[in-house]
Amino acid sequence: MPQMPKFFLIMFIVLYGQDAYRLQRKLKEIIEQYKKTRKSGLSFIWLEQENPERSMWEDFCNAIQQISMFGEKKMIFLSEVFNDQEFKEKFLKNAKKFVSSEEIVVFCQKGEVPNRDKLLKFLRSKAKIQHFQFLAGEKLKSWLKREFVKLKAEIKPEALEKLIDFVGNDSWRFFSEAKKLADFKKGKIIEEKDINILVKPANEAGIFKTIDALAQKNKKQALLLVRRHLEKGDNPLYLLSMINFQFRNLLMVKDLIEKNEAQYAIPKITGLHPFVVRKSCQQAAKFTFQELKRIYSKIFQSDLNIKTGQMSAESALDLLIAGD
Repeated sequence: MPQMPKFFLIMFIVLYGQDAYRLQRKLKEIIEQYKKTRKSGLSFIWLEQENPERSMWEDFCNAIQQISMFGEKKMIFLSEVFNDQEFKEKFLKNAKKFVSSEEIVVFCQKGEVPNRDKLLKFLRSKAKIQHFQFLAGEKLKSWLKREFVKLKAEIKPEALEKLIDFVGNDSWRFFSEAKKLADFKKGKIIEEKDINILVKPANEAGIFKTIDALAQKNKKQALLLVRRHLEKGDNPLYLLSMINFQFRNLLMVKDLIEKNEAQYAIPKITGLHPFVVRKSCQQAAKFTFQELKRIYSKIFQSDLNIKTGQMSAESALDLLIAGD
């Protein structure tokens, strides 16, 4: 096991909380800022517990003692170490060896950390800490308005209220729904009727079973599920928009896989939730890249046929799913 030198000069950053989307985006911000100011990009180290037989503490010790080839400050990311009892005990035992502020160590924890946690208590007086709790009330409205501005979209107040009613506090879903609405309206003001057409309440997210059937190339099952959605009153434009969204994710993930990107890096590159990436990687394996491009092109054509009145939404959906 590596021996710890007498002292390290370290700056600590702690990002934690239940709101995984905003946490992930902050993480991406930090990484991008670091890469802008570091010429080589080789002093960036990501550590997570992929193998339970490996010691995160030993990996951390090795990383912290590694000498940068370019004399750059290292940035070391520690993922989910608040769940690692061995790491916490050994880190705190060596705590006096850490003073600020030369190397940069970022603690990332998706989920809450108890206030009584000894590592968090130690870091409170020594680290820049950001706690990403779920937003609510005016804070949630303000955040959503800023998201729509970034997407170059405008939403009416009553539509914003409806969106919040439908989605709850899931910021990952807020992001995908906001992007979908912005794409659908293309510069026009988003109204309450658009929310009713394109967004479904959180407890009605069964559409993903239909998308799974499509990804598995089970046309019979996909058609049956689509029929059920339509019989329940689901808007066909909503169904098409969700199919479009998922296949766009599959195309993006498949492209990165074919470029030999590691799966753990894809959430950071795409901004997608790690769960969505894992699911998309599994689904993308069932298609070639060319097949996904062809399907995505067909989805675009279906959308165009509906909007130009050449075909009803129901017929376009049936043709999309049943076609070759």
